[in-house]
Amino acid sequence: MITPEQIVLRLVLSAVLGGLVGLERERLEWAAGMRTHALVSLGSALFMVVSIFGFSDILAEQHVILDPSRVAAQVASGIGFIGAGTIILRREVVKGLTTAASIWAVAAVGLAVGGGMFLAAGAATLLALALLVLAKPLKARLFPNRKEARRVRVVVGRGTPLAELRDEIEAAEVPLERIVVRPGSGTEEDDAELVLGKGSREEELLSLMDGLRRVSGVRE
Repeated sequence: MITPEQIVLRLVLSAVLGGLVGLERERLEWAAGMRTHALVSLGSALFMVVSIFGFSDILAEQHVILDPSRVAAQVASGIGFIGAGTIILRREVVKGLTTAASIWAVAAVGLAVGGGMFLAAGAATLLALALLVLAKPLKARLFPNRKEARRVRVVVGRGTPLAELRDEIEAAEVPLERIVVRPGSGTEEDDAELVLGKGSREEELLSLMDGLRRVSGVRE
């Protein structure tokens, strides 16, 4: 039988391990940061503790069977609801998949701590931190040419010739993939999104912004 001190230890440890993973997301200013990860891990641990030890008083009854794995399976599938909330699809760009995966991982860490598998939980936390911190610079070194397209949002007056925008882009020697124009928030404004080629340098982008400011119809 588990003691009250052991229950508290498991809950505290799960919150600490989840918070450690969340600190890395907090550093990058994602919505799901330290508190979210700590709460997910803590909740998962509590589900596991309750599943294993919360129904011990009825096990003596006939025809009563306890299967703690059923709660763990429900946590694994249900945590996807929170993970999905961190994924953003914005204009053909998907963001937040790594954060969703980290939430899913800390839920597993919480289940492991709740089940008393401290070594597995600690090792998984260290591996998750290593992947979050080290994998991105390693990927950039292995694939130096894999760069995302740059996007510049320009608020223009309705009726502004797009040819003038294109001329300034060509003058800045920035490769242009396409210009997407959408109705703006105001009645006399449009949102023009400039999708630039991959690998555009910062100096080229600064030169482009200086050129766009000279276009008469550009407001922001």
